[in-house]
Amino acid sequence: MATTTDYSQVPINQQLSADDKIDLYRLLARIRRFEQATQKPYSQGKMGGFLHLYIGQESVAVGTVSLCGPHDHVITAYRCHAHALACGMGMNECMAELFGKATGCSKGKGGSMHFFAPDKNFWGGHGIVGGQTPLGLGLAFGEKYKGNKGACICYMGDGAINQGAFHESLNIAELHDIPVVYVIENNGYSMGTSQKRSSAFKDTLAKRAEAYDMAWDTVNGEDLYEVRAKTQEALDRAHNESKPTVLEIFTYRYYGHSVADANHKKYRTPEEIADYKNNHDPVVLWKNQLISEGLLTDEGAKAIDKEAKQEAAASVKFAEESPNPTVESIFEDVYWEVDNQTEAGTTGRHFFND
Repeated sequence: MATTTDYSQVPINQQLSADDKIDLYRLLARIRRFEQATQKPYSQGKMGGFLHLYIGQESVAVGTVSLCGPHDHVITAYRCHAHALACGMGMNECMAELFGKATGCSKGKGGSMHFFAPDKNFWGGHGIVGGQTPLGLGLAFGEKYKGNKGACICYMGDGAINQGAFHESLNIAELHDIPVVYVIENNGYSMGTSQKRSSAFKDTLAKRAEAYDMAWDTVNGEDLYEVRAKTQEALDRAHNESKPTVLEIFTYRYYGHSVADANHKKYRTPEEIADYKNNHDPVVLWKNQLISEGLLTDEGAKAIDKEAKQEAAASVKFAEESPNPTVESIFEDVYWEVDNQTEAGTTGRHFFND
């Protein structure tokens, strides 16, 4: 995916220090190593449910989340590990959740698709395709209602754009000027189905936003500079004009829809996968970019990668040694209001003026 604009020179990227850029590489490496570390335990039956890996898409989550401020929120679909780590969640709590342990971020009750960290403005992790799109709308409306300069970045896969909830959300977002940024992470396949067989569209999926008179753009997801530059434009629109945007970020996943997708090499050619790994890998491209800028060496990159691999391995050990949830805990965390004995929990009455 060739680009003609030098996005390294846009203001938001010129503000990055050398340490900032290296930290972005460190985060890319940590996400890659975390995902890789999950594969063996999953195949050994130590994790339940599905496991949707993000390998190949790391620059999308890292680039977009790096721009979030105190009143910005993040919500995504079931491929949520990278977004969680990018928002500041620790590997231990995330890995333990995959193992279904009490030390997990959702106390072992959510698994791969349901990471949450409200204290970090990260709201999941949702297993229903497109189900997070109206929730992202609500998070963005909440910031507008409070008078804050904030937004919500709501991520989805390319298959979710055919869900009714997505279109309803776009209609409300534009009609009522809601500061939400809808990010379509277009990895080319809706589960195991190509876009040509699953979606009717002209030119790009994001162009559907025109039906709602909404701003939209497309992004080369392997270029971290471009991801940040175009996401910042959308966030500026949300913060300053309280207007929504649809961004379609082109990316790719190395593996199947989930680890259980045994046919992922049948509906994609080996040449296609190899080309992406060899020529479009976002982790390698960012490493090479920093080396070309004189900010990183091969040795330095290897040291960062080794550290990330060790951290991921330690998180597996932590998860394996963590306790299982108790039987009694199945009755907890069903309804927050009841757990915390709030007025709403004891009376059933809600008040929204706080």
